[in-house]
Amino acid sequence: MSSSDLYGIDLTMNDGSRKSFGDFRGHPVLVVNVASKCGFTPQYAGLEELYGRYAEDGLVVLGMPCNQFLGQEPGNDDEIAAFCSTTFGVTFPLLAKGDVRGKDQHPLYRQLTTFKNGALPGLVKWNFEKFLVGRDGEIVARFAPNVEPDAPEVIAAIEDALARAAA
Repeated sequence: MSSSDLYGIDLTMNDGSRKSFGDFRGHPVLVVNVASKCGFTPQYAGLEELYGRYAEDGLVVLGMPCNQFLGQEPGNDDEIAAFCSTTFGVTFPLLAKGDVRGKDQHPLYRQLTTFKNGALPGLVKWNFEKFLVGRDGEIVARFAPNVEPDAPEVIAAIEDALARAAA
């Protein structure tokens, strides 16, 4: 997969504005499918911590709310934004609520799930799976939902991605 595959994907943000994944060109991006009523929901705090710690270096954390796993994200985009802001102080960008698998799978996740390296090939298994996209638009790592945002392997992958120059 070439970086242009990701960079050409249109995104609708949580506030209804439009972007392209290409707007993040040159930045490592940690893409996470999120939910407000999941056992892993406290990871929002860790994701915000990562964003605060590495944003000045270029890291983008991008959350995509998803209700496909036991209905754990029942809110609408406004409710999700309010929950994230008031409960966890989230300032990283959120996409509009969408599907990470199935017939209505968001094009971003259609590309992300083609990543074959590592222990988690194929479909997203649960909320809070993490995909790290390098500065050059190549997917460099994927982490299971139970891997905390501050886990050593996540930090190492992010720091490595930040150290690499964009192609």
